Amino acid sequence: MRDVVFTRGSGWIPNVVREDGELRLMLGAGADANHEPRTFTFPLGEANLAVIRADLARHLLLWSAVLPLCDAAGTRGRLDEDAAVALLDPVLLAPPADVDALFRRIPWHRGQLVSHGADTGLLDRGQVCAALRTATETPDSKRAQEYAARRRRAEHGTVLGPLDTALLRYTNQYLHGATIPRRTPGAVDPALLPEVMRVIATAEQACAGLRIGRDPRRGKHATDKRDWERMTTAVDAAVRRAHPELVAEAVRTIGFLMCSEAADRARNAPMDDDDGREPARRGPLSYTDDKGAEKTWRPGGPRTATAEFWEFVADRAASDNEVFTIEDEERGEGIQLHFYADSAARITTVREGRGGADPEYRVEYSLVDGMSGYRALVSAFVHGGCGALGEHGPWIPDVAEFERARRRRDA
Repeated sequence: MRDVVFTRGSGWIPNVVREDGELRLMLGAGADANHEPRTFTFPLGEANLAVIRADLARHLLLWSAVLPLCDAAGTRGRLDEDAAVALLDPVLLAPPADVDALFRRIPWHRGQLVSHGADTGLLDRGQVCAALRTATETPDSKRAQEYAARRRRAEHGTVLGPLDTALLRYTNQYLHGATIPRRTPGAVDPALLPEVMRVIATAEQACAGLRIGRDPRRGKHATDKRDWERMTTAVDAAVRRAHPELVAEAVRTIGFLMCSEAADRARNAPMDDDDGREPARRGPLSYTDDKGAEKTWRPGGPRTATAEFWEFVADRAASDNEVFTIEDEERGEGIQLHFYADSAARITTVREGRGGADPEYRVEYSLVDGMSGYRALVSAFVHGGCGALGEHGPWIPDVAEFERARRRRDA
């Protein structure tokens, strides 16, 4: 039987309950293996309860001091009740100077105290009791997030200027640099917004004409990593040149925004955008992979040959399926793409098989420069067959010579 003896307005501040006649502090912290919140309790006395009722600051300090013990319990361990009980009197009943000294020796959680209104300047100077004079029952999670972001940057020696901060707020990256960036002009000080927009204009001009293409080798929604890197380099160079006062984090967030927007445009565009031309051919093309799957494209259909092929790749490519072939049976030629090695082979029929004899083929190999190279190669073959691939070489007929060229490139 559990009865609530004392609780505050915020649902997360620890409650005092009576369980089988015993007073216990009850708090939720962490999660179990199923990601459900864990609840911990430990005993306390009437004198401790009296302070908890009367003094919000001491109540919050106790919570902050006990949370590391809950963290130590993990997803299934037991709370160290002896250690928790040992914190009661030093946190709740000791003079402020002794509490401050205690908090210089033990681990504790800052986030809860900051979200409940603690003075961050006093907190950083180790005056925890004085810092909690401004405490409130109602938490402000954003305040704690901003404080954590400032501390994280300070630990790395990063000092943001007003424009740096404004740019990070504009891209929604001030609190969490790993979040997907988006334009949030309403989060910027209106006095700084024109300057922010000048920096953004510099970035937009730098990446005008650049695009981030799809990379079907990594799935339907993947984009080309090299295109991303190329756009990042262009934006970073232009912004650093025009605004040398910006810190590295502010410059990175602008490049991240430009690349994310370009990648979204690529993901939302139909695969046909890779090449909108119909091939100048009448016959079908056969697409196969290394697992035996096959698909046939025929002229006159709703999709271009290149779009159909790259969709086939996006559906089938995997770490154990990285060889794809396009074959034109009527012309007796084809190309084979080796995604695992950034290489390709063009295959032409030298002599048809007759009287039970196997056909004779000429196979030549070439190195390929990433996804853009593959895209150009496929487009050229689709529109002109093996005869159109000469400029995408050199094509090397000797396997040993080709392997040496590949090793030199990879080195």
